[in-house]
Amino acid sequence: MAPYEALYGRPYRTSVCWNEVGERQLLGPELVQQTTKNVKLIRDNLKAARDRQKSYTDKRRRELEFGVGERVFLRLSQWKEILRFGRKGKLSPRYIEPYEIVERVGPATYRLQLSMELGHIHEVFHVSMLRKYVPDPMHILATQPVQLKEDLYYKEEAIEILDRKDQVLRNKTIPLVKVLWHNHRIEEATWESEEQMRKKYP
Repeated sequence: MAPYEALYGRPYRTSVCWNEVGERQLLGPELVQQTTKNVKLIRDNLKAARDRQKSYTDKRRRELEFGVGERVFLRLSQWKEILRFGRKGKLSPRYIEPYEIVERVGPATYRLQLSMELGHIHEVFHVSMLRKYVPDPMHILATQPVQLKEDLYYKEEAIEILDRKDQVLRNKTIPLVKVLWHNHRIEEATWESEEQMRKKYP
């Protein structure tokens, strides 16, 4: 018997034919007519729910298409806790590089020319993971060698303390320092707790 019947002691009431044990049994054309009516009702309800959800989604949806040879950013949110290209949390990057599109595999999938660090990852991505890169001659991309470990993780190292301040709370005061990190620009310096920095770098 089905698990539902074993648990509750009665057959499962399907949405196609709502019949309880002991009711009048429908035979022949009556059963077919009621089943067809219930199936039509179910399909109408499913279509109404699908159309309602689609109308919510279409308000914010943009049809994106890229051509072969264009460069796109790759989103990292799918690989959280797997790939780490920088600091964790709010300061972690959402997109990496611009990668070149090599081939359009399907109506919404593209093959990218990935770097050697991402060689073990499948190179075909859905369009939702891509973001268009607008080339700008004013962009200055300074490449710095980053020593990555086997799990694509590298250790952050502090270079310099740029500034100090005190964070005044209701009951205590927390001394903070502005830290410049290795492989990061001055604009990317972050405020860290002075006590934690002293423990990490005695």
